[in-house]
Amino acid sequence: MGCRINPSNPPFLFKPSAEKLRPRLKTITFSSSPSSSSQNQQRPPSSFATPDTQTQLPKSEIYSVDFKTLKACKLGISQYPDFEYNAEGGRGTGSGKKVTENSLTDEIISVSFDLNTVYIPPLKSATTKFLGLPLPPFLKIDIVPELFQGSINKESGKVGLEFKAKFWFSVGSIYKAPPLLVETMLTSEESNGTMRSAKGERLDENGNCRLVGVATVDPIDDFLMNSFLGLPTECLADLNAIISLSACS
Repeated sequence: MGCRINPSNPPFLFKPSAEKLRPRLKTITFSSSPSSSSQNQQRPPSSFATPDTQTQLPKSEIYSVDFKTLKACKLGISQYPDFEYNAEGGRGTGSGKKVTENSLTDEIISVSFDLNTVYIPPLKSATTKFLGLPLPPFLKIDIVPELFQGSINKESGKVGLEFKAKFWFSVGSIYKAPPLLVETMLTSEESNGTMRSAKGERLDENGNCRLVGVATVDPIDDFLMNSFLGLPTECLADLNAIISLSACS
């Protein structure tokens, strides 16, 4: 007894179509609604900076600076006792720029004073005493600033100001010496020379401070002054002052 396969009706499993044999590719389609597409086009790319790689730019602020000198100041030169100096009425205005670099505590303000506004009262009988007595009415020492700039640490109150000025000695209309050039760093810290020294006081919450500076005074083209003061020598400035800082809008 035999078996027979009917060719006119083959089983379906043995008749794969061409579409079944074609490899099927997997595709991925990105689609979005018109509204979200426009939002994506307008949205800037995100920046994923870590604290280690993020660059912190310096913060800058502009300040107006006011400087005033008060009573209870001192000036000294050579081996002579200090002059008691009332500098009330001295003043100056300038500008400052604060730059904070990678620090959360120190705010250093670089300041520069307009020399046209800086006035330091002269040493004369109305402002100055020597050995407890006023200076003779005919003796006068004018102070003409040529440089006044430096830095202020707003947080600690530390002050350092470069000060350069000419000191003009005169005795009425009879005698006027060439100017003594004085350059020093007026500081709220300590200032030490070989002959003189002084200690300042930092800015408090009201702007009060004491600035001190020791400078070397070189000889000038005047035999009388060189001999009288023993030039070259040292001089001391001890100023009781107020410094006010106002942020500009």
